[in-house]
Amino acid sequence: MTDASPDLILDARDVSKVFGGLTAVGGVNFGIPRGGIVSLIGPNGAGKTTFFNMLTGLYKPTTGRIVFDEKAITGGRPDKIMALGIARTFQNIRLFGTMSARENVMVGEHARMRAGLFGSILRTPRVRREERHVSDKAAEELAYVGLPPNTFDQLAINLSYGDQRRVEIARALASDPKLLLLDEPTAGMNPQESDELTALMHRLRDERGLTILLIEHDMKVVMGVSEYITVLDHGEKIAEGLPEQVRNDDRVIEAYLGKGAVHE
Repeated sequence: MTDASPDLILDARDVSKVFGGLTAVGGVNFGIPRGGIVSLIGPNGAGKTTFFNMLTGLYKPTTGRIVFDEKAITGGRPDKIMALGIARTFQNIRLFGTMSARENVMVGEHARMRAGLFGSILRTPRVRREERHVSDKAAEELAYVGLPPNTFDQLAINLSYGDQRRVEIARALASDPKLLLLDEPTAGMNPQESDELTALMHRLRDERGLTILLIEHDMKVVMGVSEYITVLDHGEKIAEGLPEQVRNDDRVIEAYLGKGAVHE
């Protein structure tokens, strides 16, 4: 969605990222409707993750402006952007393997904690109460994403791949985001796990009012969950619209399957 609207929770205008002489993303306009589930798709190397990284502050755009919830976040620090209400997962799972599932989620809550350095050192009653609350909330988030209770205190490295994905999503939810960015959330999952994650995305939007943006290669997941789809190819936006419109767009078919597929 590109038209400016008060219903957009995120609005990116003319956003580009150039590495040396290579344009990874070139002049993209992109908007996310509040409360929507939107997908950003495209072939490998299309610029999707680079775009994600600009939205979350890992990369500073070469040009353009990004506004989130009516606040300019262009080139902002990742921790500041997270504190405003944007959380993400990564294509390659980034958990602390030697920490438990619960402890990994507790890390995601640090942006909302009030205990300062001295309070943490002195272990005041207020600090201990806050830590108990954070631990309990971590367990609630793990249960919400479908992790079995007997795995909450297992080391993350010992969990199955699908459960590690769930822990990463729970950690993102622990920061109480308004916008959740999911980078290849079903990568490595079997069909049942993918279906469960699709159902979870609907629940997050319907029960918690979250807005969701995902990068995803599994077209069954994309078409099954997305209300709106934007397509990048070689850093440029080549199509956007409803799932059925994008599915039948000649430029999208060509980008994925080659020119011959369009004629067929």
